[in-house]
Amino acid sequence: MFLKHVTTFICATITLMSCSSSQNKNKKYDNPETYAKTITAAELKEMLYTYASDDFEGRYTGEAGQKKAVEFIKSHYVANKIKSPISKNDYFQDIPATFFKDGIKASENVLAYIKGSEKPEEVIVISAHLDHIGISKKGEINNGADDDGSGTVAILEIAEAFRAAEKDGKGPKRSILFLHVTGEELGLYGSRYYTDEDPIFPLKNTVANLNIDMIGRVDPKHEGGQNYLYLIGSDKLSKELHELSEEVNKASFNLEFDYTYNDDNDPNRFYYRSDHYNFVKKGIPAIFYFNGTHADYHKPSDTPDKINYEFLETRAKLIFHTAWKLANREERIKID
Repeated sequence: MFLKHVTTFICATITLMSCSSSQNKNKKYDNPETYAKTITAAELKEMLYTYASDDFEGRYTGEAGQKKAVEFIKSHYVANKIKSPISKNDYFQDIPATFFKDGIKASENVLAYIKGSEKPEEVIVISAHLDHIGISKKGEINNGADDDGSGTVAILEIAEAFRAAEKDGKGPKRSILFLHVTGEELGLYGSRYYTDEDPIFPLKNTVANLNIDMIGRVDPKHEGGQNYLYLIGSDKLSKELHELSEEVNKASFNLEFDYTYNDDNDPNRFYYRSDHYNFVKKGIPAIFYFNGTHADYHKPSDTPDKINYEFLETRAKLIFHTAWKLANREERIKID
């Protein structure tokens, strides 16, 4: 009888310790805000004034300005000791000229990642396009500060936040791929090359894509109002992704989520017009974050001085929180 009681006590103690250990293990992921604070308007502004400067000549795919852009992105990852998933010090996924049409020159995507601490084979992809439309026939430089300089620098800050967490022993459970794609303006080339020709991580292990394309401005519909974002695609393939996105926003930000362009009958068809769509075609749930168009869209007047950096900071933090939640939840989101 005594032995039976002792055995029961030991089993109960082990179970309690196991539960406590599991709770403590998960508790370290409860507060992403500590790392979200590293995403600042000041740093976003400093980077964007360089990235969308005349020196980058509008970042036309395959041209000299675009080559400067990829070096700028790479230097950020090297400085923050964020590794490449390709090979040591090689952050470029080369895309040959034969993949492009109409005489477009060879180009490259830029890739960096943080390896997951528990489920490294499962991957969250955060993407933005690094290119723009270059120099006009009149010789004017299209700087593309919002399109998509805003998305590019947002990813760099988000990556820095995840790196800070990793250094504190709170690296994401799943791997995070920071994917800067080329050739978006000419036909979603870079993202299609990644998904169709050379997925560095198996697509079956890719949990979700968070795609950022223009998040630095305010469109006419929302002028004078609170911070907002258009969300496109969040509920198309996964109800769980949509619910998680809403939950994150309500818990920490309370931005206005505008689903106007998510309508299946939207005449603008934005769902099909940015890099997330190449992931969607492979059955990977995605959210496209967007501030809507404005008078400076695809014009030389899309310059860094017109960015709302406070809004950009909050939007980048929201996407970081969403990626954090996706990366650290126990089960990967389900596809409907």
